[in-house]
Amino acid sequence: MRLLRSGLSRTDVEGQMRNLVESLFRNIPSGVGSHRRVLKLSKAELQQVLQRGAAWAVDNGYGTARDLEHTEEHGCLQGAEPDRLSDRALERGRPQLGSIGSGNHFVEVDYVAEVYDEAVAQALGLFRDQIVVSIHTGSRGLGYQVCDDAIKDMQQATAKYGIKIPDRQLCCAPLTSPEAQGYIGAMYSAANFAFANRQLITHWVRETFAQVLQRSPEALRFDVVYDVCHNIGKFETHTVNGVPRRLCVHRKGATRALAPGHPQLPLAWRYLGQPVLVPGDMGRYSYVLIGTAQGGSETFASSCHGAGRMMSRSQAKKSARGRPIVRELEDAGIFVRSAGRATLMEEIPEAYKDVSQVVDVVHGAGISRNVAQIRPLGVIKG
Repeated sequence: MRLLRSGLSRTDVEGQMRNLVESLFRNIPSGVGSHRRVLKLSKAELQQVLQRGAAWAVDNGYGTARDLEHTEEHGCLQGAEPDRLSDRALERGRPQLGSIGSGNHFVEVDYVAEVYDEAVAQALGLFRDQIVVSIHTGSRGLGYQVCDDAIKDMQQATAKYGIKIPDRQLCCAPLTSPEAQGYIGAMYSAANFAFANRQLITHWVRETFAQVLQRSPEALRFDVVYDVCHNIGKFETHTVNGVPRRLCVHRKGATRALAPGHPQLPLAWRYLGQPVLVPGDMGRYSYVLIGTAQGGSETFASSCHGAGRMMSRSQAKKSARGRPIVRELEDAGIFVRSAGRATLMEEIPEAYKDVSQVVDVVHGAGISRNVAQIRPLGVIKG
């Protein structure tokens, strides 16, 4: 998940949103096939992407070093081992770098609707009615294949090490085992692919806004607020029973929310805590929060990473059948484009919980602190 801030306000894009959405949809590949403007990577280039992450994109002209400063781990997880990936994973990933996945992935043009903590918002460069852009996409088919390949290995490992599990999908191996170490090297490679993926999309967002609004990218002042992994295991030091310990923290359906002063935070945000990006649905709102000391000690520096579904995808499709979803959203002031109608049906707003209720719980528990609410003006879905 990545959030970009800009120097634009809502008045700067009035009358331009339809054009912006159409242009973003045209310039950023989306969906399962993702055939528009896809990079033609050589095998050697893909290996560099898997090893270096977002830095590869910046070095090839897609962004600036400043983008890396506001990205988790500077956009590159150390310990990636591209050689661990299967030929099938590489084959699936090669044509998909710089694209939005299907399902709940998106590029969204939003505005800051509410500010709850003026001091933190100002420090993050956020202000009311400001145009921001949210990017939610990951390692695409490459990451899916890494997972698929690992499940086969882990099912064998579970039996090999005599581990009893209640469900086959919980197959696992001891962290120090060859199977686990191989998966970690592959998983970090996929994470680096995802960092590079969001970096390329950021570049095309800047280009598109510059083309449509006829301003230079520099004048638009699109900067990365933060970029963070979802659904990953990270090795971190946390205090357990008063003793600092090196742990593997597995966040699934969660996001990292480091406390103020944590050494792994970018210097710009170290005194504040980590920006926590919580997307909602395409018809309502999302939130920006900030990490807290309480969350750091009580939840291994973890917070919620989204609203969560109220309906299964099949239930959502049934509910949306025959409805003019695009027109419904336009009537609410939100322009949307999608690679297919099926995705829009699966992603109708009511398919998700009201994310404000989730955020209220997180804020009330002190796990992370609410800073701002953002609302969509335009949505690109895969």
